[in-house]
Amino acid sequence: MPVIALACCIVAAAFAGAAPASAKVLRVGKFAGKNGGYKTIQAAVTAATPGDWILIGPGDYKEAGNQTASGAHAGAGVLVEKPGVHIRGMDRNGVVIDGTKPGTPKCSASAADQNLGPLDTEGHPTGRNGLEVFKAEGVSVENLSACNFLTGSGGGGNELWFNGGDGSGKQALGSWRGAFLSATSTYFEGNTKPFVSYGIFTSNTFGPGLFTQVYANNSADSAFYIGACPDCNSILDHAHAENSDLGYSGTNSGGHLIIQNSEFDNNQSGFVTNSQNNDDAPSPQDGACPKGGTGPTGTHSCWLFTKNSVHDNNNPNVPTTGSAEAGPVGSGVVIAGGRNDTVSGNHVYNNGAWGILLVPYPATEEPPPVANCNGGVGTTFEGKAVCYFDDWGNEVANNTLTNNGFFANQSNVDLAEISNLENPGNCWHGNTDTSGTVTSEPKSIQSPPHSECGIPDAGESLASSLGAQVACDTGFFGECPKTVVANYPKREKVVLQTLPSQTTMPDPCLGVPRNTWCPSNKVKQAPYPVPGSPVE
Repeated sequence: MPVIALACCIVAAAFAGAAPASAKVLRVGKFAGKNGGYKTIQAAVTAATPGDWILIGPGDYKEAGNQTASGAHAGAGVLVEKPGVHIRGMDRNGVVIDGTKPGTPKCSASAADQNLGPLDTEGHPTGRNGLEVFKAEGVSVENLSACNFLTGSGGGGNELWFNGGDGSGKQALGSWRGAFLSATSTYFEGNTKPFVSYGIFTSNTFGPGLFTQVYANNSADSAFYIGACPDCNSILDHAHAENSDLGYSGTNSGGHLIIQNSEFDNNQSGFVTNSQNNDDAPSPQDGACPKGGTGPTGTHSCWLFTKNSVHDNNNPNVPTTGSAEAGPVGSGVVIAGGRNDTVSGNHVYNNGAWGILLVPYPATEEPPPVANCNGGVGTTFEGKAVCYFDDWGNEVANNTLTNNGFFANQSNVDLAEISNLENPGNCWHGNTDTSGTVTSEPKSIQSPPHSECGIPDAGESLASSLGAQVACDTGFFGECPKTVVANYPKREKVVLQTLPSQTTMPDPCLGVPRNTWCPSNKVKQAPYPVPGSPVE
């Protein structure tokens, strides 16, 4: 069996098998003309015990409560703290967990209809999360959508979240699964709040975890996020990210992590992973296999980005916030201060600035107590403390490139690298452009020594033309005026997309104990099949 397919099987096996004989089925709403026993999802979650199933009939669920996990500031519409609970909608597009006020239209875009949570001591709304699984192992969430849970003074803004201890620097979430999920927002007030921050989100996990058949758009930070896990032991499979600041963000996410069979398009930046000295501790982002092991490519790397389509990420008119705003518009794949990652076998096309870009990450924010510049170099810039993360040990191989760099500024190319001399350096080989010529900075990026893995090497310097263009596009060190030699799209007006209909679960009764909504006995079949079409 292929290594990646085996990895999917391992995740599936953590959940597979017949339901326990004592498992109850709690039904919310109405399905096939039959009423369930609960009107809200949270009421069913409260009544559930480990191993139980919660089925949700089609409806617009205005989960107006504010369930608060220990240490949290922003509450959740639905909070799950019990292990082994399985939550499943009966129709992905018809079951909506909605952050707007009761009595308003579904996922309303009106400012007056937004539920921003209770007020803090200074009278400011604290914000809300959607469905949050907090440190509860073995929970699955499937076949539903979420919208319009927005940020406030206490955080929030996460639509569907598996939370293993956000901001703690520790990983307290074991196995988890999210499948056939959609997340969106119809409301964005500005880049300071309120807005949807993350669509589908996992943090502080040690897995095994799996997202498959998932879609998210209109997120001000990223549509998908997996972070704060030195050995994430997670898979993102058959995901589609659109119209967000970053299609994917993965801060300090390393070890065993696979992103496969997915599409990232129409974002400001398509896919970004980085090291950062912030509350997503511990840094850095490092894809090396733990304990000197061997990864899915037969190398020292256990972090793999493969079989993905990354295209047309040239959109500045998306929601944005915070450090994610520095994602360079027009970039397909960006590794910022990350190391020991493998990017192989992808199709990267129609990204106006860079197809695949490796750069350092200078973390300039004031670090919280949990962060201490692990893996970085402490320095100063213009009188401010900086934690500088260089990029090294990454392998970019056998990707197909088409029409990248068409902004046509100097150093806009297919493949680009900024790095200091490191041992090992990054390596590039086997990448092809459908036009016949791979463009790159450095110019000879696929020739020795840049093409050789595991040896000392360096890319372009920060002071190079490439460095100037990246600084200009990101605005990391300040606003860069449009000129004939540095012309990048600027935001004119944030435009939110509607949530397109998505493929629903073929049989939402599969694996569920017999009940009035699922009268057939299918519990002997594995309720969590391996994701369709794993990488061969």
